[in-house]
Amino acid sequence: MINKDNLTQHISQQFNAELEEVRSHLLAMGGLVEKQVNDAVTALIEADSGLAQQVREIDDQINQMERNIDEECIRILARRQPAASDLRLIISISKSVIDLERIGDESTKIAKRAILLSEEGEAPKGYVEIRHIGDQVRKMVQDALDAFARFDADLALAVAQHDKTVDREYKTALRELVTYMMEDPRSISRVLNVIWALRSLERIGDHARNIAELVIYLVRGTDVRHIGLTRMREEVEGKSNG
Repeated sequence: MINKDNLTQHISQQFNAELEEVRSHLLAMGGLVEKQVNDAVTALIEADSGLAQQVREIDDQINQMERNIDEECIRILARRQPAASDLRLIISISKSVIDLERIGDESTKIAKRAILLSEEGEAPKGYVEIRHIGDQVRKMVQDALDAFARFDADLALAVAQHDKTVDREYKTALRELVTYMMEDPRSISRVLNVIWALRSLERIGDHARNIAELVIYLVRGTDVRHIGLTRMREEVEGKSNG
């Protein structure tokens, strides 16, 4: 015999299972994207055109995962009409998949540059910067996903803060590479490919920050986009201490 309380509990358990499933799909997509970033940077530094081609081929799989997660989110919204923290979770997932897909796109662009550079042979100036900024950006993506997995607003704040460092180092590297091209015009083609790869890494950092901001929104219930790091820190630390 089914009574009202049992039915409500059953529906609630089913709903929780659906939420957990779509969240796990987001994190699986994130793991694949994280590998794609790592492989793209490795392919460029090591002039590995085979690995670069693998990065490009994964892009279709990532696009399909984005579509599948979108459909799951729409289905949950239509059937369950979630509220409060459940609604914030669905919104955060549906927006995060957009950033993950774009990280995949930027990784594919780096892979294309890796293939072009491997064909040109000689390693140009700028690989030290690629390795350094690449390591930082990979860590940002990893930490943003870990923050989502653990609902960790403090880790998400650290990701957002680190984006400033990446932006600053990107601009410094850009100035140095432009100066180098002016001094040695023969290097222009090769160094431009490095500059475009660095630009993609900088954008990946931006997308990791976007995901981190969504984690803060999910956990704290406050939209921290466009408010600056100082106020973002106040929102996270103030509510942590409160």
